[in-house]
Amino acid sequence: MIDILQSVIPTALFYSAPLIFTALGGVFSERSGVVNIGLEGLMVMGAFVGIVFNLTFSDVFGAWTPWVSIIVAMVVSAIFSIIHAVASVTFHASQVVSGVAINMLALGVGVYLTKQWYGKGQTDMVDQPFYTTNFPFLSDIPVLGPIFFQGIYITSYLAIFVAFIAWFVLYRTPFGLRLRAVGEHPMAADTNGINVSRMRYIAVILSGALGGLGGSVFALTIASNFSHSTIVGQGFMALAAVIFGKWHPLGAMGAALFFGFAQSLSVVGSSIPILQGVPQIFLLIAPYVLTILALAGFIGRADAPRANGVPYIKGNR
Repeated sequence: MIDILQSVIPTALFYSAPLIFTALGGVFSERSGVVNIGLEGLMVMGAFVGIVFNLTFSDVFGAWTPWVSIIVAMVVSAIFSIIHAVASVTFHASQVVSGVAINMLALGVGVYLTKQWYGKGQTDMVDQPFYTTNFPFLSDIPVLGPIFFQGIYITSYLAIFVAFIAWFVLYRTPFGLRLRAVGEHPMAADTNGINVSRMRYIAVILSGALGGLGGSVFALTIASNFSHSTIVGQGFMALAAVIFGKWHPLGAMGAALFFGFAQSLSVVGSSIPILQGVPQIFLLIAPYVLTILALAGFIGRADAPRANGVPYIKGNR
């Protein structure tokens, strides 16, 4: 039993980290009242930038390359998300259509530049990806050490830490109160002197940064290169985690951990006795089936922010 947990839990955490980062970005955006269907595109942009930067500057930064790469990916994806903010907040365009456009644009730009720069449909494999590590002292704890702290990616626990930071920011700071206010009742927030447009811009840019972080972490831990199929459905799974987690940072983290566990079964399922007879194809599609079932079962009971998806036009009731 311990051996099974030792193979399942690190793998589940490994697959959950990108989903947690991206889902947190979705929480910030949607809590402000802006639907962000473009999480997939933000992950694609983050993955593309993270891989290209890593390949280009691995000789310069050495072992620090993956860390610098994810920071650069965050910045570029945050800038890229401004397109969604301008369309949704300034021009009051359909937020769903704008998000779909972000998805298509990010993939198109990434694939086009990859073919231009590398002469093929995918990049080379990175020289400096993230590697697993053992946590000092903690990995020596009997039973728990081998399960939770041996052969773990630091990014997995970084994602959980960021989820608690996001919860603190949203629910324990004046900034979080203002952000939630513009997502629930923007007119009342505006009456109290809160700049609705500015708060929504900040929230969308935060979602861009976190989506880029999720995409770059996925690329530098799981894929190790970039192609049109590097990010396939991960952004939509993160969006499902936002809804399944009821637009709460810790709820989204829990949902992302659940989806990460479902993805891990396709990798370690053969080592679990009860799943050894299950065809591999069923394990591969399990995360997506569970995503649909989770949304079908819980979306009716999940209350979105009241102004989510509704453009705010000053003076209109």
